[in-house]
Amino acid sequence: MLLINKINAYYGGIHALRNVSLHIKGGEIVALIGSNGAGKSTLLNCISKVVAIHTGHITFEGLEITRMSPEKIVGHGIVQVPEGRQIFNPLTALENLELGAYLRFSKKRNEEIEKDLDYVMELFPILRERKNQKAGTLSGGEQQMLSIGRAIMARPKLMLLDEPSLGLAPLVVKEIFDVIQKLKQDGTTILLVEQNAKAALGIANRAYVIDTGRITLEGEAEALIENEEVRRAYLGKDYREKNAEGSLL
Repeated sequence: MLLINKINAYYGGIHALRNVSLHIKGGEIVALIGSNGAGKSTLLNCISKVVAIHTGHITFEGLEITRMSPEKIVGHGIVQVPEGRQIFNPLTALENLELGAYLRFSKKRNEEIEKDLDYVMELFPILRERKNQKAGTLSGGEQQMLSIGRAIMARPKLMLLDEPSLGLAPLVVKEIFDVIQKLKQDGTTILLVEQNAKAALGIANRAYVIDTGRITLEGEAEALIENEEVRRAYLGKDYREKNAEGSLL
């Protein structure tokens, strides 16, 4: 479905991505894990054309999208849920969701949009209760749900999720990850960027590890979660403490 071939990207004078290649097959959840500043968000922003690609190529369903505009990329079915949610605070939750379908609005399609609104509110029932509330007054978890819901309204074939668990309580994270799995079951392919490596690898089919702009490891998620290097670097203090006691996870 998505093929990234040796892309390079820069932030000013910083070489942020270095010959990055990866692929995503339809129906997969693919996780991208790495530390802060490793290049995870930059890669998503290159796919959605928020950040320009210096060299390399990206194709989606056989179509070259490397130099395509962001709105055309959305129109072809790639939608990003950005880090930090980036909702429209002065608008209501319902208005934010409707904006997600801005490329689809027409008299003939309004019925489809209403069905999609119902689908989002079935996934996130709290948004039905909050639909007339200003988005900026929602809790952090509700705002993240709204951001994902807004992306769903564009009917993505491929959803790019950037740190969906960031700053959220564990119960909210579980709810959001349950929805991510439901989206996959309903036919959406997902590229998931996460610092919470354990959670990401727990739902992913395959995963890539990125470090200082380079892909350093790739493989099936189950294999990577057992990889000693991944466990030491990304699975947190619980692993390190148990490892020090001689009892691995």
